[in-house]
Amino acid sequence: MAKVGLFFGSFNPIHIGHIILANHMTEATDLDEVWLVITPQSPFKQKESMLANHHRYALVDRAIENYPKLKISTIEFDLPTPNYTSDTLVHIEEKYPQHRFALIMGKDNLVSFHKWKNYTVLLERYALYIYPRKESKPIPVALENHKNIIFTDAPEINITASHIRRWIKDGKNVRALVPPTAWEYLDEMNFYRNT
Repeated sequence: MAKVGLFFGSFNPIHIGHIILANHMTEATDLDEVWLVITPQSPFKQKESMLANHHRYALVDRAIENYPKLKISTIEFDLPTPNYTSDTLVHIEEKYPQHRFALIMGKDNLVSFHKWKNYTVLLERYALYIYPRKESKPIPVALENHKNIIFTDAPEINITASHIRRWIKDGKNVRALVPPTAWEYLDEMNFYRNT
């Protein structure tokens, strides 16, 4: 039974920070694979300059082509939006009963984890692999030593997709921040320049 880490994100666009973190989880933890779950819309975010699902899929597909332990999941494309992680996990476990799933999230998400739908169920049923993030608020004491929370030594990444979109709009060169094959597609399609 493969242990699969689910790394949720809009990947709008995917960038090297996503790849660094996902690859770190497959190489430095007991996770066999990481699935990048492309989310159509987060319950906590407005739909700002979101690329169409198929374009974000194409960007992720190109970005991970040289990483055999990284896969794409589009399971949320077929679920009602806004969707919640607990609902997705029900569907993904029904579809892939041969795998054991874990969640990958930034330390900043752990601070607000108590606001997630069915968070107590998630915490009891799944391991949470936490990567470092700059955050101002402390983690709730109840979560600091929880048996299912695994703090990883992944590198702290301070690149954001919103930063990349803004720089592209401003005509700045972001090529170094996006995996080369994804950058070619992004550049060819002229994304984010007129948003």
